[in-house]
Amino acid sequence: MSVSYKTVRDFGCGELVEKRSRFIGYCKPVTSEQDAIDFINKIKREHWDARHNVYAYRLREGQIKRYSDDGEPQGTAGMPVLDVMLKNNVEDAVVVITRYFGGILLGTGGLVRAYSAGCSLALDKAQIVTMHLCAECAVICSYTQYGKLNTLIVSNGGYIDDADFADNVTLRFHIPTELVTYLDKQFADATAGKISVEIIGEKYYEIY
Repeated sequence: MSVSYKTVRDFGCGELVEKRSRFIGYCKPVTSEQDAIDFINKIKREHWDARHNVYAYRLREGQIKRYSDDGEPQGTAGMPVLDVMLKNNVEDAVVVITRYFGGILLGTGGLVRAYSAGCSLALDKAQIVTMHLCAECAVICSYTQYGKLNTLIVSNGGYIDDADFADNVTLRFHIPTELVTYLDKQFADATAGKISVEIIGEKYYEIY
């Protein structure tokens, strides 16, 4: 399991015009091949009248990479889109570039540049983010310890997810897995060894 990977935050859409041809770039995060296919088919239905609906997607699971030129000359559309995703190290994402032909041929180089630019625009609109493997943790402390432990979590790279105030305080937080050991030592030093980090699970989170 990798420590981190790049993907996109949300759905994104951008448009450019090249010699009267409209290129509309769509991008969306996905977690399975079926998610990617469903999104591609959705865009194709919405743009049934377009000349081409070129796509590419990458998935971490199985290291899957797929692309389609959708009728454009071989190597001028789908592969350039995938190349942009590869250069940006973006995974678990799908990109579809819809082209409405403007009547002027762009040539091989022009097509490669247009589809590459359309992909870059879609990725920018969808916002590339880094997802980091984090430990999901919990700690139970007294009210007098709460302020100190809360500060230690945040100052050592953790993110507070929830705080439950009852007889004691239960803090739930996530932190990059490689920082857990150091934080645990900080807890021990602050509480004379009475409190340690309880790891509940692991999950990828966007790290700012």
